[in-house]
Amino acid sequence: MGNAAAAKKGDPDNVKAFLAQAKEEFNKRWDEPAHNTACLDDFERHKTLGTGSFGRVMLVQHKSSKDFYAMKILDKQKDNSYLYMVLEFVTGGEMFSHLRRIGRFSEPHSRFYAAQIVLMLEYLHHLDIMYRDLKPENLLIDVLGYLKVTDFGFAKRVKGRTWTLCGTPEYLAPEIILSKGYNKAVDWWALGVLVYEMAAGYPPFFADQPIQIYEKIVSGKVRFPSHFSSDLKDLLRSLLQVDLTKRFGNLKNGVNDIKTHRWFSTTDWIAIYQKKVEAPFIPKVKGPGDFSHFDDYEEEPLRVSSTEKCAKEFADF
Repeated sequence: MGNAAAAKKGDPDNVKAFLAQAKEEFNKRWDEPAHNTACLDDFERHKTLGTGSFGRVMLVQHKSSKDFYAMKILDKQKDNSYLYMVLEFVTGGEMFSHLRRIGRFSEPHSRFYAAQIVLMLEYLHHLDIMYRDLKPENLLIDVLGYLKVTDFGFAKRVKGRTWTLCGTPEYLAPEIILSKGYNKAVDWWALGVLVYEMAAGYPPFFADQPIQIYEKIVSGKVRFPSHFSSDLKDLLRSLLQVDLTKRFGNLKNGVNDIKTHRWFSTTDWIAIYQKKVEAPFIPKVKGPGDFSHFDDYEEEPLRVSSTEKCAKEFADF
């Protein structure tokens, strides 16, 4: 392989060195977490950006710096006890909203996003973290048109297997459904589901009831739209593979089986990582607090408790 081709694929030695450095930095942050002195009164709440069984996410502005953030408010006891998480506000909104609006993405468009997810999972897995909640709703689009992954509520640091049943029905790997114990390969299955949904406009396994979805997943039978290219179908067969001894990402070559697949033959992995590839879609944003790419939700007042119920648990947070 020539130097240009090696650079395009990402030189294995350079990638290995990068991941080793990244793990060292992560471990330091993990072992010595930063202390936060922010409080709820430091932020002005503007608008609800999303809701769910967990609570809600709101656009907030720091009163002194005027910077905008997304505040995830977890309703811990359905009364007046909350956990607040202040996160980066990503103005482009959810990939889910754009996918539903357009219908489906072209294969080059899907490949652009898929490449970023591959790099993200390669990084997380090197840190011994499985993500376990890949879906369009958890992928945000920044001002450059690149992805930001959100909601690490199901992420878990584990070296071997785990047994927790969690995730979104359409994206669950068969080994999770069958309660066999599973490893990081569940994320590569979910990548297959995501790529399929981006390129088709709907997931490969869907039905009215979760149990029907699960039956389809464990059957291992996948039907492809006629417009899918042969390379895309070949990649998806290797990701949506019930047999773990054949699933890409879980074999001896690891992620490289995916990165060197024909469907990714035009992908410059280094350029994607450096954000040098022009995005196929760049959201129009008026400013740092522009929430136009998010849906409207009914606002509800926060009933804040006068006493702190979990002070001991969060004393060192």
